[in-house]
Amino acid sequence: MARFATMADRDRIEDEMAYADRQLPRTIYEFLTRTRQAHPNRPAMAFQLMSDPGARACTLTWSEFHERVTETANLFRKLGVGPTDTVAYLLPNCLETPAVLIAGATAGIVNPINPLLDPEQIAGILRETRAKVLVTLKAMPKSDVAQKAAAALELAPNVETVLEVDLARYLTGIKRLIVPLIRPRVKARHKARVLDFEASASAQPHDRLTFQDPPEDRVAAYFHTGGTTGMPKVAQHKYSGMIYNGFLGGELLFDETDVLMCPLPLFHVFAAYPILMSCIHSGALMVMPTPAGYRGDGVFDNFWKLIERWRATFLITVPTAIAALMQREVNADVSSLRTAISGSAALPVELYNRFKAATGVEIAEGYGLTEATCLVSCNPVDGLKKVGSVGIPLPYSHVRILRHTQDGYEDCDVDEIGEICVANPGVFDGSTYTESDKNRDLFAEGRFLRTGDLGRLDSDGYLSITGRAKDLIIRGGHNIDPAEIENALMSHPDVVGAAAIGQPDSFAGELPCVYVQLREGGTATEAELAAHARTHIHERAAVPKHLEIMTELPVTAIGKVFKPALRRRAIERVLNGALEGTGAAVAEVVEDKKRGLTARITRGEGADEAAIRQKLGEFTVPWDWS
Repeated sequence: MARFATMADRDRIEDEMAYADRQLPRTIYEFLTRTRQAHPNRPAMAFQLMSDPGARACTLTWSEFHERVTETANLFRKLGVGPTDTVAYLLPNCLETPAVLIAGATAGIVNPINPLLDPEQIAGILRETRAKVLVTLKAMPKSDVAQKAAAALELAPNVETVLEVDLARYLTGIKRLIVPLIRPRVKARHKARVLDFEASASAQPHDRLTFQDPPEDRVAAYFHTGGTTGMPKVAQHKYSGMIYNGFLGGELLFDETDVLMCPLPLFHVFAAYPILMSCIHSGALMVMPTPAGYRGDGVFDNFWKLIERWRATFLITVPTAIAALMQREVNADVSSLRTAISGSAALPVELYNRFKAATGVEIAEGYGLTEATCLVSCNPVDGLKKVGSVGIPLPYSHVRILRHTQDGYEDCDVDEIGEICVANPGVFDGSTYTESDKNRDLFAEGRFLRTGDLGRLDSDGYLSITGRAKDLIIRGGHNIDPAEIENALMSHPDVVGAAAIGQPDSFAGELPCVYVQLREGGTATEAELAAHARTHIHERAAVPKHLEIMTELPVTAIGKVFKPALRRRAIERVLNGALEGTGAAVAEVVEDKKRGLTARITRGEGADEAAIRQKLGEFTVPWDWS
């Protein structure tokens, strides 16, 4: 492995040769084949259906995983999937999921879909990507994936074939006999043919591809970004970007002796690229604990014992999961753990300190995004970790902090906040999204991806994210960074989560508002936290005008706080307060494709319509009659 501890190390790696001169594989199948040849009998993928540290686990070697990918890719090609056709999958984590990801990218274009989305959203993605094949679950007790797939397929007639993965094969004993008897019946009103994944794939050759794998770069994956708002954008990823992520992990972090604990879903780029691709490049083992990962039954309670069972060296995590883990005693031998890598959202300093005190392990926070095929920067595992930053731009990643002017773009000074813009082998210049309209104004100087994130570079070259451009709270023209509010609340010992947004205001346009989650057993009141905020927030305008304790902050499947849900909550509360006495109320807040979050207003008998319109007209929130 190359040493990556300082900016000088990063520069040395780049100075060795141009990235294009590195003898890297040109296709994803060639990428996997090289690893099979180097480490045929080493473990590659491991999965356990149950979270108990003594539960049955299934493990594939690199040879076995290569065979699974080969036969699956051959199946997709037999089903009519060519290089420009799409294979979608709606799956939780299991051994089939990484095989389908790699095989789908080999035969055609793979399209992972979040199973937590609504059927209508799933169908929208299937139509947008023109998916020809969908791989999903066979109906299982305590799972609604099969039901969602069936409902989505009614709205996506372009899907010709459905392949069903049966998780019952991972069961043992009496459960293996009982599940087929109590399996839910799913009414399928779609016209796609339904096949058993295991039987269909096993019938194909597993020792060779039955089709050509031309040694050339191409689009091989579609990943939706967002989607939980009802308007997913679909990003395009090429072989070169996927392999770049693997190169970074395999060259800088891991070798074949490492074990990566991956409780994150493989429909998200964090698991699919920095983890899976790094394992392929290095030959390391990827462990998937339960289909739902961190969300699985008993995973948090058993987590430290799972680290001990697998002798995990790297933990892949997100801040919300760290907060949950810090509420549980470290009750196992975790001495194998070298570091934890956190992404998806900003890591509060307090969580970093709690984790280090409990485990003796430092968290290396990193930064990536779906639009860049993920990785951009990371705190060096073997070097200085600046808590609160996302580290050093990785080799061959060119990061600029830019401000938009009438004449174009200007670079910001050291420590000056601007928009983070990135050029690296994972950025697909000019064609990030499948919809060409969404690529308009997305690139600075035609090359640097505008991430929409606000940040700064310090004098040592470390990158810090200060917020999302769209998340800025604009109070009467004054920009407020929500991170300042969130960090202040997170400094309270009872707080494990804080999310600040702008709530509607008839005078200022927006006022700061914050939602808070307490640690288990925490006793702080809203009044106490409001006083804490006033003491610790130095900018008077940023002191929240509304503070609310929630049992649990809403999060996405990857563990990022889902602020649109909080904005809906705030809009409903504020507008209902304004409408009091008019005979009207907010029925719901919905996402309108053109207007954004929109209030639907219901009128009671005798409602004063003129007063309603006057009250609502004081706010910038769009609205309709329900």
